[in-house]
Amino acid sequence: MRGRRRAPGAPLGQRDGIDAVRVRLPADPGGVWGRVGDHLVARYAGAIGAERVAAMLAEGRFVGADGRPVAADEPYEAGRCLWFHRDLPAEEPVPFPVGVVYRDERIVVADKPHFLATTPRGSHVTDTALARLRRELGVPALQPAHRLDRLTAGLVLFVVRPEDRGAYQTLFRDRRVSKGYEALAPYDPGIALPVTVRSRIVKERGVRAAYEVPGEPNSESRIDLVERRGGLARYRLEPRTGRTHQLRVHMASLGVPILDDPLYPEVRDDAPEDFGRPLRLLARELEFTDPVSGEELRFRSGQALEWGGWETERAEG
Repeated sequence: MRGRRRAPGAPLGQRDGIDAVRVRLPADPGGVWGRVGDHLVARYAGAIGAERVAAMLAEGRFVGADGRPVAADEPYEAGRCLWFHRDLPAEEPVPFPVGVVYRDERIVVADKPHFLATTPRGSHVTDTALARLRRELGVPALQPAHRLDRLTAGLVLFVVRPEDRGAYQTLFRDRRVSKGYEALAPYDPGIALPVTVRSRIVKERGVRAAYEVPGEPNSESRIDLVERRGGLARYRLEPRTGRTHQLRVHMASLGVPILDDPLYPEVRDDAPEDFGRPLRLLARELEFTDPVSGEELRFRSGQALEWGGWETERAEG
């Protein structure tokens, strides 16, 4: 059996830690696109605008595998690969650094702050943990082995060499990574702890919050009490599965939603983010057997969840 043809390497380097976009020209059975520019305008007119695509072609922003600019009137060739860098909008920077708790020739374990996205997505592109670490560490091939919610702080595992990424991703896929979280939330003496919560969680594309539905459980979390301060408590959370927003959904379903959660139990209206009031959820620990070296590794975040005036607010309320 013949293997799939490997795509050529990118002729454009990264910009601000972000890879160039690769475009593979598709088959054109109807002969609609006689020229390269015809296809690019049709393809990106909705996202970029026809005039901007034309301007980018005139500026030499699209290049071929040899790195040379592609002209709009070049003949269309199905299967050809082109590259370009997107125009990126200005981003409000997250005013907290990304810590590094461990680094060797294979992996980087980062200590991500609240509000910082793990990888580029939507309006968060250059100010993400991945882009920052690529720039700051000088490791352009760095890739995440898993992801952490933007509003959640704590440990994220990145892989240095592309050939190793699959081995580390498999650890998370096969649930061979032990993850421990901490959260601050209201205290309810009526909840017998520790408790294991199992439910079926659904997350729809384009809908901000996930929700629980009847049916076979696809999520499981163990929740225990660490410390109590009046009407508030610090909890240890251990996710046994990895559904989107799982811990936040399960805490809310118990009636003790995590402090400063903008989605659970109710979705708040969009408003400027208050960097002084982060979601009180921290990915505290990661533990696994290194799939390359066989070494037992255990990491702990250096961050701390702050009560941040909630004790006073609860007392006054």
